[in-house]
Amino acid sequence: MKNTQLSNDQMIYSIQELKEKGLTYYKINRLVERGILTKLNKRYYENTLFHGEYSEFYYAYAYVPNGVICLMSAAVYYNLSTVRPDAIDIAIPRKSKISTIPHWPVLNICYFTNDRYTSGIRIVNDGDNRFRIYDIEKTVADIVFYREKIGIEETKEILTAYLRRSDRNLNQLIRYAELLKCGDVIKKYLEVLV
Repeated sequence: MKNTQLSNDQMIYSIQELKEKGLTYYKINRLVERGILTKLNKRYYENTLFHGEYSEFYYAYAYVPNGVICLMSAAVYYNLSTVRPDAIDIAIPRKSKISTIPHWPVLNICYFTNDRYTSGIRIVNDGDNRFRIYDIEKTVADIVFYREKIGIEETKEILTAYLRRSDRNLNQLIRYAELLKCGDVIKKYLEVLV
């Protein structure tokens, strides 16, 4: 059986995407038996022939499809922090449930209120691969809000790195901060750092 229906540029396939490529459950199981696909959970498979640029965020999408990369993981993605987290920070709505948590990659599930969860989501498409992440201003606002958990020094490093960027949008940052109830704190940080 040929596996030409699968692109070597896509790391994670949903069962729906495989079916759209004309694969039946029988053919999918044969690809699993041959080691071309690895079953991650009930709905997603990993393509072992993937040869693109690898990202743990693709796995996060497979295990938590409605999740959004957030906090320190998003800060690292935007090159705002030198601290590498041990787990992928991923936000989901407060009352959501996750059916399967993998042993690897380690996911740090953050339960966000509706306003916090829905604001600032962007989808990163890298070829046929994708994941959801908060935009840079939303990431900075969340980190300031959770500064006690994140650490004051780390928060200061992230804010300083953000302020050095030529593409920063302070108005957007303040809008998020007001929405997320940390506007006064961000303004104090900005007075000190700018």
